[in-house]
Amino acid sequence: MSQQREKPVYQEVDGFTINTTFLPDCVRSAIHYKPRDDDIFVVTFPKCGTTWTQHIVHNILNKGETFKNFKDVQERSPFIEMMGAKFVENMPRPQAIKTHLPFHVCTYSPKAKYIYVARNPRDCCVSFYHHTKIFPEYQFEDGSFDDFFEVFINGETEWGDYFDHLLSAYEHRNDPNVCFLTYEEMKDDAKAAVLKLAKFLGPQYAEMLESDDKIMMKILDHTSMEFMKRFNKDMKLFYSNMDETSFIGAEVPEGLKYVMEVFKTRDLKMPHKFDFIRKGAVGDWKNYFSPVQSKRLMEKFYTKTKGTDVFSLWAKLLQD
Repeated sequence: MSQQREKPVYQEVDGFTINTTFLPDCVRSAIHYKPRDDDIFVVTFPKCGTTWTQHIVHNILNKGETFKNFKDVQERSPFIEMMGAKFVENMPRPQAIKTHLPFHVCTYSPKAKYIYVARNPRDCCVSFYHHTKIFPEYQFEDGSFDDFFEVFINGETEWGDYFDHLLSAYEHRNDPNVCFLTYEEMKDDAKAAVLKLAKFLGPQYAEMLESDDKIMMKILDHTSMEFMKRFNKDMKLFYSNMDETSFIGAEVPEGLKYVMEVFKTRDLKMPHKFDFIRKGAVGDWKNYFSPVQSKRLMEKFYTKTKGTDVFSLWAKLLQD
């Protein structure tokens, strides 16, 4: 008899797996959003460096000035699937739009800019597991890593299969309007990653950093793991005390109203310990994966990426 396992709770929107607090119409609007020529997207599979990259891009665009708080993040680097396309259409530019939609699902424009960050699948799985445990809407607080591993390897997580997401972006890695990075290269040399992103965003940003080392140092400080962990408390407070007055602006976005309503009607409570920004480590998977799980994931990696050179992204790391 097979073991009964815990599974996170998701919803399906037109066959696409998504968070239950997201308004389906907002998800649809994100999928069908027609990018503006001046749009900048931070695109990732969940837990692959999304928040870190958002902070780096924001700091570059604002000469080393960081977000004030989590509300500021929501307003100035909105999550399009949650907030809805209408809010994004009206946001001031230049700012980055966050999305977890894979390239093969969303509307792609050759004129907008896309920053894609890929993370090795084993560390991504571990980080996604912790993410799923701390947000109450998943109803997975008692789920184990073994439970989540099965969801991950079967491609049943929200935003779909990790490998499909990665491969859809990898096809575009050499497009002139795409900056393809790995989480591991960002960790290995954060300064080089910041400069690479600055050059991609525009020559004026690269010149700014190359001529003013103080701004570069501010950016590196504001995007360090230690600094960004300060947002954990503020993010928890935001979700714990959500009401329409918690968002600045003439009108609360319909997507955020829906999140508020779901938290209220389902009486969702944030956990006492909330580490959204947790370790940010490379190799933490070794503390969770069994040899059998590691073997199974690598077998899927080789099967899904056959005929490509995706393995070269993490050749040394994946051989461990």
